[in-house]
Amino acid sequence: MQRIGGEFFNIKCAQISVLKQAKAVTPFEDATMGPFQGLGIAVLSLEDQDGFIGEAPIYSAYNNILETCLLPILLHSGGIPYADLYNRMYWSIRNEGFRGPASALLGQIDLALHDIAAQRSKMPLHRYLGANRNEVKIYGSGGGANYTLKELEKEVGYFLDAGVDCYKMKIGRVHGSRMMEDVERVKFVRNLLGKNARLAVDANQVWTCDEALLFLDKVESADISWLEEPVHSASLDQIGKLCSLTTVPVSYGESERSALVFPALVNAGVRHLQPVATQIGSVQELMSVRDLASRENIEFSSGGYPWYTAALVATAHEQCQVEYLYSLMYGIQDYFKVQPVLKNGNLILSEIPGFPVKVDWEYCNKKNLVLRSFKWESERLDKYMPIVSV
Repeated sequence: MQRIGGEFFNIKCAQISVLKQAKAVTPFEDATMGPFQGLGIAVLSLEDQDGFIGEAPIYSAYNNILETCLLPILLHSGGIPYADLYNRMYWSIRNEGFRGPASALLGQIDLALHDIAAQRSKMPLHRYLGANRNEVKIYGSGGGANYTLKELEKEVGYFLDAGVDCYKMKIGRVHGSRMMEDVERVKFVRNLLGKNARLAVDANQVWTCDEALLFLDKVESADISWLEEPVHSASLDQIGKLCSLTTVPVSYGESERSALVFPALVNAGVRHLQPVATQIGSVQELMSVRDLASRENIEFSSGGYPWYTAALVATAHEQCQVEYLYSLMYGIQDYFKVQPVLKNGNLILSEIPGFPVKVDWEYCNKKNLVLRSFKWESERLDKYMPIVSV
């Protein structure tokens, strides 16, 4: 558990606050989901006996897993070191499975506890985790499958003006049924980017292996840096077949919640690992994927909410990147009083203790952005029900 393993936590209460969606810059859809008109965020807050509060973005729809598995252990285990506490929580979700929301929830508790541990040490979280820098490269993300060419041009211009040198766009229009439109859009964006910026494409698992190969053949001149999730993420045989038949790096990992899956992806030929830092079972599991990518000399990047993700990716090699999905993420920046700042293609991290991002709760309450909240206290957890729900 790295340095946090010997820490003791006496957590007196846990709270989830669900914040209102902010309007998207451009309504956004990909090959298999959307359109998304906006994006919100739910935040887990853990408070210890000394008043330290750790926060992390969290799933808000799985309170039953929290109440029946994780919180009874977290709120009643103040006398054991964290390595043992985490182990108890880890095995409590066994019957929920280690590759779904239960594992993500465990990781989000782990993040909030790391936030507390870093605050106690009076260190920024990225420094607490061993990072020796406070800036992280981003790659621009967007290019919704529903975007017009004009909307694509506007978004690409935003990222180029911000000094970003890599852009990822969506392909697989209308559930993968309009490949030639995808091809033309990719070539259009390549011309916008020029030769000095990288271009990646994301199919969101919509194609077969043969369809993915056909697409790659048609966009060969576009110099694709990576093809993201072209076939179903659970189909390791198809992933392996595709990787063996193309020289274009194939990326996977966003759908995985356990580090134990990633060696199988590497063995299948995946050359870019993309765990979501805020949706994997622990910081330690994220670091094991980071180290796997380093040993195999393959790319490593991470998506999710970039302001949180950046603190974790700062521990990786300086060429490793954080995804910034501008159209959806931009609108909720006002929800934070402290956050990394985008400058010259990098997110510059605050050096405040703990996570370099803090929700502005005064602003959110003033603007009536808190849609509902749930709170659990150690003294009142015997019924496994929230004591506040508004």
